[in-house]
Amino acid sequence: MDKELFNKAVILGVGLMGGSLGMALKNRRLVGEVTGFFRERAKIEEALHLGAVDTGTTSLPQALQGADLVIVGTPVGVIPKILEEMKSYLEPGCIVTDLGSTKEEVTARAEEILPPEVFFVGGHPMTGSEEWGVKGANPYLLENAIYVLTATPQTDSRAVQALKMMVEEVGSQNLIMDPQEHDLLVAAVSHLPHLSAVTLVNTISETGADLDKALFLAAGGFKDTTRIAMGNPLMWRDICLSNREMILKCLKIFKEQIEKMEKHIEYRQEEEIERELEKARDLRKNIPERVKGLLPGIYDLVVLVGDVPGVIGKIATIFGNAGINIKDIEILKSREEGGSIRFSFSTLEDRNRAHKLLDKEKFQVTLR
Repeated sequence: MDKELFNKAVILGVGLMGGSLGMALKNRRLVGEVTGFFRERAKIEEALHLGAVDTGTTSLPQALQGADLVIVGTPVGVIPKILEEMKSYLEPGCIVTDLGSTKEEVTARAEEILPPEVFFVGGHPMTGSEEWGVKGANPYLLENAIYVLTATPQTDSRAVQALKMMVEEVGSQNLIMDPQEHDLLVAAVSHLPHLSAVTLVNTISETGADLDKALFLAAGGFKDTTRIAMGNPLMWRDICLSNREMILKCLKIFKEQIEKMEKHIEYRQEEEIERELEKARDLRKNIPERVKGLLPGIYDLVVLVGDVPGVIGKIATIFGNAGINIKDIEILKSREEGGSIRFSFSTLEDRNRAHKLLDKEKFQVTLR
């Protein structure tokens, strides 16, 4: 960009999301200065070292001085308290946004708390990682992600446009919607899957099966399905309480679906079981592959190999020579995979290029 969008952006809560956005704003030179506000001085050096902020301070008034953009990256349960703390230090015309996973409650409280000359626009970058804290921040985390901005009749349209431009410049796809609609959608496609993953993992210990053996066998589908259960418990506790109404609504529907499938299986209703499976398969096919969604985007391929020394290095060299970055590697032990290695990539394009290169070298590859 030829011109900076903001003179000074302040991030309150320089963790995974706040740190990633700070890195993106700095790398693309969208702001003159990125300042981080920290409760603990020890965390300032880590954020500075990683390049998440230009400066850091434990003084809230000092951090907010001269700020024309404030980004609240704390858990949603803390946001109202933060807004109360900072409202007296915000300058007229300042835009305040957040990175929380729920929007209706946060937006309502922001409109109550903030002075009329300060403009709040709810924000939710729909991407993530199992990593916690600024150590997991990534300047490319927001690329190709859907970034929701929420607006109400009270939301300033110029503030929305300014943040819309910021979202586009960091490489995300903006989507503007009502806070209540947002909360219902994320309850269905983000919060419910997380709670389902938690329930699946916790069910193992209640089956009476040997826990060590069960975990040893929990590769393949179970491991992929439940990896989001590794999210930050405190953050997800706040999400459950903040979006309580919508989550309960979705849980009720989910329970009805489970009970329906339970009935089909109990009474050996073959046609009904097949119909439900086909319905889910057909709907699942319609999820766009090229856009990061609410869950972290990971594109896998599994390479079937023999027990040959140096095979991992050989494959990694093939990818490295082609400029393909490997996000994760796992040696699979499951019988369903045979002798195999899983490689994960951040983009579908990298995964497909890797597939072509391995196919050329006569490796047997399975895409996921």
